[in-house]
Amino acid sequence: MERAHDYFEHDADIGIIGRGKTVEASFENAARAMFAIQCDIDSIRPLEQVEVNFEEDEVELALVRWLNALLAASRERGLAPCDFGLERSGECWRGWARGERWREAVTRGTEVKGATLTMLSVSQGPAGWEARCVVDV
Repeated sequence: MERAHDYFEHDADIGIIGRGKTVEASFENAARAMFAIQCDIDSIRPLEQVEVNFEEDEVELALVRWLNALLAASRERGLAPCDFGLERSGECWRGWARGERWREAVTRGTEVKGATLTMLSVSQGPAGWEARCVVDV
């Protein structure tokens, strides 16, 4: 069975992959992959929530907007997210992330600066959706 989130090789940065039965689920798992680079998301408690809403009609660009909006919201609030949700209605995307403020007990990994258009792909296959891109570290 394929993992819900995974990584792929890239020369200087890190490629992330999110998989799911829906495009939204694949985006949620791409977010998990991205934030798992920054910390052990399994040790984070879902104590606070931030909302992320945007409009985008191109699904590939929506992935990058989603990931970068989550990064911006988490930085603004000092939040280490661990749980994600996303809904889509046409070109309107409504999402959230839950987590907790960074604390000493949270082991920090590599900082992700942003999601890029490099190797950007969102596709549907027999097993479901796969969303991938390279994140700048």
